[in-house]
Amino acid sequence: MNDKFENWLKAKKMGEITDDALQQDDVVGFLDNMKGLLFPGYVEHVNILSDYIDEKIDAIKYFLHKLLRAVERITKNSLLCENMIDCFFNFIPEIDSYLQTDLQALFDGDPAAKTKSEIILTYPGLTAIFTYRIAHVLYKLEVPILPRALTEYAHSKTGIDIHPGAEIDSYFFIDHGTGIVIGETTIIGKHVKLYQGVTLGALSLREGQKLSGTKRHPTVKDNVTIYSGASVLGGETIIGENTTLGSNVFITTSVEPNMTVTILGEKRHKE
Repeated sequence: MNDKFENWLKAKKMGEITDDALQQDDVVGFLDNMKGLLFPGYVEHVNILSDYIDEKIDAIKYFLHKLLRAVERITKNSLLCENMIDCFFNFIPEIDSYLQTDLQALFDGDPAAKTKSEIILTYPGLTAIFTYRIAHVLYKLEVPILPRALTEYAHSKTGIDIHPGAEIDSYFFIDHGTGIVIGETTIIGKHVKLYQGVTLGALSLREGQKLSGTKRHPTVKDNVTIYSGASVLGGETIIGENTTLGSNVFITTSVEPNMTVTILGEKRHKE
């Protein structure tokens, strides 16, 4: 063994090196208990609802506190964990309200869905949206690292990559979903439908960190449908209301409202 490794091993044995990583078990515990709170009866059996809700609230506080403490150790900054947890709980009704619209959009938009229960239990699109809605609140509360850790866990489970900083309005629909990428400064309106392989991304990032804090990703207005494999790029790109983008289109400039765009480069007003 070389000297560096021996010194590291000695420090590890003496407790001078601690494991400050965000533990995946804590991420999973937090999300599972959030799902139990927001969709009672789908994670486990419920006997007495009031007792069950109390148990979920206690568990969420426990796991969130562990995760926030880990973030504190990693960043070496205080997050005032108890205050942060209180702030997060104030947003739970808003998270629930959004998720109910997302669930309705998935049910209305997918004729293969027989019940909402099927969507809650099995649809990767709802899993990704559910995790994003939670992570987005933590992002707005300026919690470092954890929001991205949550969405990256969902990414690993679903193949859907939604940055927690994206702004996504109600009735959001993801069908199939594998390969969808939604960048940090994306803005998405109401009743938007995305299919597998869609990228809402940035143009060339050669300037790297110089672009931090700028609008790099597109804006998608209300009632837009974007079919599989389409790429919509750039912070100045706006997709107007009621527009449909066909499969595999490559969009780097704005599209007027009420348009249909195809891979052949055709743009026509909807009839």
